[in-house]
Amino acid sequence: MSPGHTDDTDNCRVVADVLSRIGDKWTVYVVRLLSDGSMRFNEIKRAIPAISQRMLTLTLRGLERDGLVTRTIYPTIPPRVDYELTDLGRTLIATLMALGDWALANRANVEKARAAFDAKEKKSKAKIGLVPLAWSRRQVAP
Repeated sequence: MSPGHTDDTDNCRVVADVLSRIGDKWTVYVVRLLSDGSMRFNEIKRAIPAISQRMLTLTLRGLERDGLVTRTIYPTIPPRVDYELTDLGRTLIATLMALGDWALANRANVEKARAAFDAKEKKSKAKIGLVPLAWSRRQVAP
């Protein structure tokens, strides 16, 4: 990319912005759940016990803002609110499933690469005398 060439930079910003929504921790879970059809807030919350109510609210609002989820309020007592993927949101399902399949199929290879990298880094640091702080402390007699 040459200096002053903004098309690639602008495209990268757009992609990064969209991927920050799609790639956040909870979006994948929520989109996967809603791929089976509309759900109420508490149904989603029960299906993802590790998510806080606040984080689920923020995730759903973000998905709604980005046009991936619709929120329908029914005037009942108590009010009923359903969340459902939009047509745009449904286009994500195949992509997320493919990414999940790739992650599962390549998990062992990624773990092997990480272990090799970590071993190489440890060996490299030891070679140049870098040791963890706990190893370098001297015991001083009182």
